[in-house]
Amino acid sequence: MNIVMMTNTYLPHVGGVARSVASFTEEYRRQGHRVLVVAPEFSGSPGEETDVVRVPAIQNFNGSDFAAVLPVFSDLDDALEAFRPDLIHAHHPYLLGMTALREARTRDLPLVFTHHTRYEFYTHYVPMNSPALRRFVIELATRYANQCDLVFAPSESIAELLQQRGVKRPIEIVPTGIRIEHFARGDRATLRKRLNIPEEDFVIGHVGRLAPEKNLGFLTEAVADFLTRHPRAHFLVAGRGPGEEEIRSRCRFRRLLDRFHCLGVLVEQELIDAYHAMDVFAFASQSETQGLVLVEAMAAGVPIVALDAPGSREVVRDRQNGRLVLHEDTAEFSAALEWIFFVPPPRRQQLIEMARETAEHFSLTRTADQALACYRQLTTTRQPQPKESMEGWDPLLRRIKIEWEIGRQMMEAAGTALVSGEPLKKQF
Repeated sequence: MNIVMMTNTYLPHVGGVARSVASFTEEYRRQGHRVLVVAPEFSGSPGEETDVVRVPAIQNFNGSDFAAVLPVFSDLDDALEAFRPDLIHAHHPYLLGMTALREARTRDLPLVFTHHTRYEFYTHYVPMNSPALRRFVIELATRYANQCDLVFAPSESIAELLQQRGVKRPIEIVPTGIRIEHFARGDRATLRKRLNIPEEDFVIGHVGRLAPEKNLGFLTEAVADFLTRHPRAHFLVAGRGPGEEEIRSRCRFRRLLDRFHCLGVLVEQELIDAYHAMDVFAFASQSETQGLVLVEAMAAGVPIVALDAPGSREVVRDRQNGRLVLHEDTAEFSAALEWIFFVPPPRRQQLIEMARETAEHFSLTRTADQALACYRQLTTTRQPQPKESMEGWDPLLRRIKIEWEIGRQMMEAAGTALVSGEPLKKQF
């Protein structure tokens, strides 16, 4: 198949969506399919890329590490014509997601949408953030999903949430997979030696983008509470973002800076070594659709302590491969870390083995096969729209009709958000 991936984030950007698109693209190509990635320009992007179309974008939009795509796609039509896609897969409902919708409708191609993100948790990156804006992005994503042929949900929790919000299109649960074998072997001792962490000391780890939506204040307080009671414990963080200073200042206030180790963004073997240096992985985000870092940690044999939330509850089995904390309570979370700390060696080995067994269910080959089976089903059963004449005004009228429908959906989403006036209810 010839598959087009349209995404607002892609390599070298470090984030869950970028990694998901890159992983699936690599596996599809390995299996003999062609993939064209349409993505924004990012600083540090390779000069030469095969089957990647970069579109102009504003870097570090509103102080974030995201890029905002500009509506200038002079080379895109030519690239799509030459590629001759069988299917378009959108990874966002806005910016290049809208482009994906336009191209799919214009070319009468199947459109798949992965709902990677709980967008209502990210509106603080936009000026004039408000409850109405959060309702708008929920409504926009829901309406976008209903204009697609198929929706991928990364977890069962998100599939249920989308149905509750009114998504009527078929939904398939297709998580992002990882190369299990890549995470199986890491150098625990060398990294600990470099950080002056004795082998017998206990290391709590965290990997991810250090941003407000990741609930880092709560996580740091819970970890600091544990570190205060256990002087031979450390907090190891891999990632970068505006939340780093909050973590650092909280550790400074608790006089724990000497046991806080922030390594910045790690990739490839350095990231794997960081996982292997940990004794437990701590995760408190409630904004996830899939906790990809949880699976990576488990593949490295690291038990998890996480809040009960979408993305976490699908992989963490309480007292089997870690602890699932039911309430956002620092004492409860800290107690779960302590449970891991005091577990006897034979029981700890069981946790490690169960973590690795859980990760096997998220192998990239398995999840890519799921996605490809959905693609095949869609391309063979979808009925094409009646062909319009290519002479005169027909192609132009078709585009006008598509733009009108997109505009109407956006206006209705905005109207629904404005007239609702109801506070957002916490879901899941």
